[in-house]
Amino acid sequence: MQLGRARLWIAAILLTTTLTSWCQDKHKIIIDQDAAGPAGTDQQAILLLIQSPQTEVLGITVVTGDQWLTEEVAHTLRMLELVGRTDIPVVPGAEYPLVRTKQGTEQWEQRFGSVAWLGAWTPRSYHAPDQLGEMPEGKPTTKPSEEDAAHFLVRMVHKYPHQVTIYEGGPMTNLAVAISIDPEFAALAKELVFMGASLNPRTDDPEFANAPRHEFNLWFDPEAAHIVLRAPWKKMVCTTVDISVKTRMTNELINRIKAADSPVARYIGKYARLRGEYNYLWDELTSAAWLDPSLITKKETRYMDVNLDRGAGYGDTLTWSDRDKPKRDVQPVEIQVDLDTEKFYTMLVELLIGPTPKK
Repeated sequence: MQLGRARLWIAAILLTTTLTSWCQDKHKIIIDQDAAGPAGTDQQAILLLIQSPQTEVLGITVVTGDQWLTEEVAHTLRMLELVGRTDIPVVPGAEYPLVRTKQGTEQWEQRFGSVAWLGAWTPRSYHAPDQLGEMPEGKPTTKPSEEDAAHFLVRMVHKYPHQVTIYEGGPMTNLAVAISIDPEFAALAKELVFMGASLNPRTDDPEFANAPRHEFNLWFDPEAAHIVLRAPWKKMVCTTVDISVKTRMTNELINRIKAADSPVARYIGKYARLRGEYNYLWDELTSAAWLDPSLITKKETRYMDVNLDRGAGYGDTLTWSDRDKPKRDVQPVEIQVDLDTEKFYTMLVELLIGPTPKK
């Protein structure tokens, strides 16, 4: 009897130690996102990070990209209401790129040809920046933070030096402003993981087949991307177009999520839609691969920047190997090349159908 009680006592201690360690080991992350919604790659990527018991989401900073800042903030607030995570602050950031303008882009297109995706500037869905557009999920009742994204980012890395991962799912404007405010920002972060860049994707998608170095997140604010990519991050990890186009959101995946009855599954089941022929899991892959690096089966290191010449290649991705890189400033980036697709899909579904973790 005494031996049995001793074993139970030891087991209880080990369990308590494990749980304590697990809680202490939660990875701090700030999600910087052009948070178009409802559902879609931007919101679903946010949800994967929120749903993981491994993470402590310090905040969601928002930047104009796929939609305007105002509506992205509203979609994010409403999503957090629907899944029961209104404790996570939503912090508005940059409404416009540092230099690029809608008018200048239209003039560029007249010279060099049309661009498939212009984000908030896309003619078929364009509206004024201060309008919400469609909100099928309903308008939020909660309010965003009164702090701006750049100052929030700077404040968090000073509060938790070398502990905060910066996740970037959209244009890099907020990060560039943070670096301009505090040149120590990048060095104080733990790492930068981002969806962006395009090298030589194997695809028949005309958006990339015709322009293999064009990728929206870097292209929409090239000057911001240039500032961020040359900053002294301890580590940068990149999910490119090249690996993203190996993934697809399908009706079968949506139905697997829809079959569950958790708050997140209900949100995805109601608002996720396939749009056109290509439905890549861009930002979801960035989130999932950060949570479980074993999803990535091949990677390589390149040095990366963005073309700032105002010609036909303005905003295109530039990369070099170690032997041919420029002599100064460029930083190494870990580029994901291939993945275990089925393992990724399984992880995606399991996280999105699970119960919503509480803070």
